[in-house]
Amino acid sequence: MTDNQKQPSSLPLLIGGAFFVGIAGFLGWGIWEATHPAPVPLQGMVDARTISVSAKIPGRLSAVNVKEGDLVKVGDSVATIAIPEIEAKLQQVEAQKAAAQAREDLAMTGARIQEKEAARADWERARAALTLAQKTYDRVNALYKEGLIAAQRHDEAFAQLTAAKKLTAAAAAKMSAVDEGARVEDKAAAKALVAQAQGGVNEVTSLVGESDVKSPVNGEVTRIVMEEGEVAPAGFPLVLVTDLSDRWVVFNIREDELPGIEVGTEMKAYIPAVDRPVTLKVNWINPRGEYAVWRATRQSTGYDLRTFEVRARPTEDIPALRPGMTVIVER
Repeated sequence: MTDNQKQPSSLPLLIGGAFFVGIAGFLGWGIWEATHPAPVPLQGMVDARTISVSAKIPGRLSAVNVKEGDLVKVGDSVATIAIPEIEAKLQQVEAQKAAAQAREDLAMTGARIQEKEAARADWERARAALTLAQKTYDRVNALYKEGLIAAQRHDEAFAQLTAAKKLTAAAAAKMSAVDEGARVEDKAAAKALVAQAQGGVNEVTSLVGESDVKSPVNGEVTRIVMEEGEVAPAGFPLVLVTDLSDRWVVFNIREDELPGIEVGTEMKAYIPAVDRPVTLKVNWINPRGEYAVWRATRQSTGYDLRTFEVRARPTEDIPALRPGMTVIVER
């Protein structure tokens, strides 16, 4: 047997050592990965301002003038409400205004010429009757003093004179009132009644205008809430309009991940739906935690981590950006 045949081979030892070293390295790498997990990217969602277009008055929806996906501008009609009761009310208040206006005209212009002439004629007749009663009383009184007539005849003449004086005074007062017209207080009251009636007309007219429901913003119709023929309560949404010019991204971030994120912070993000990066600038952080969804970080102390809503806006306009799209921020 030669020397080479007697010397044991070291190859198995080398292979075994390499195997154990590989196993140890793999286990070490696994432990390191387990204790140092890769940062989880922040995931947010695009949101936009959505307006609920509703009617100020209740009524039956006679027409829906838009459909989902339509682009509307401020003042565009989105729905029409039938309100026959309001139209009848408008006729009523317009009649009340006409009556109040007639009263005011009468108070301001005063009596007609015919009324003034009649009042003057009554006064002149009363004055003529007074003159006759005065002369009659003077003659009767002279005869009574001479003892030629009875006292009863004297008393009758005096009573007729007194009545004639009162009738003349009343006729003079009536003529003066007709000439002067209505009192200042009456004129003010008549004017106030006209203003009140005009206010009623304006109110009902504005309600009639509310039958045509218009969009308050520029945007896209994203949902038809009520259909034609349904009865819409006052203030209930009829159509939802989304203002696509006012968009932002919403993140719900765990509080231990908030350090380094504050209002004004810029973040590099990626939008899979449009396949492009975007820079976001934080503009609002909710001052209160929304909810606690994370289990206790330490079993011994046992406190929960809350989630805070963070909003960020793109620093550039992205026309293709739509509500609901996912936004990823790598950390």
